[in-house]
Amino acid sequence: MSNAWIAIGALALVGLAIPLGMMAASSLLRPSVPEQGKSTTYESGEVPTGSSRHIRFNIQYYMVALLFVIFDIETVLIFPWTLIYGDAVSAVGLSRVLLPMVAFITILVVGLAWAWRNGAVQWVRNPEVTKGADTYE
Repeated sequence: MSNAWIAIGALALVGLAIPLGMMAASSLLRPSVPEQGKSTTYESGEVPTGSSRHIRFNIQYYMVALLFVIFDIETVLIFPWTLIYGDAVSAVGLSRVLLPMVAFITILVVGLAWAWRNGAVQWVRNPEVTKGADTYE
């Protein structure tokens, strides 16, 4: 009979050895080409402004990404509900199946309306980049 902790320890050891071994192998095999571009600050395609101590980024990318994650999770939660909808209606009735999902979707729509109203889904234009782009002369 073997102890269960031996298997857990072996799994933990393998779980640490594989990534550490891959990092060691890649550091030995990869070429080293130092460039100035590799050490510059880069964040989601946005050019940072300000000094290196107080770097400021446009957070619009993060807002859109966060809204995407929220509505992506909504899809993950609605999909199983749609699969069991027909059987659930015949088992417990229409109102007990439909009302929780309507409440869920209502909360999401209110959240989207709030985000839209506060400008979270509108891209902020940089006046230096889009100078003259808004005029149709």
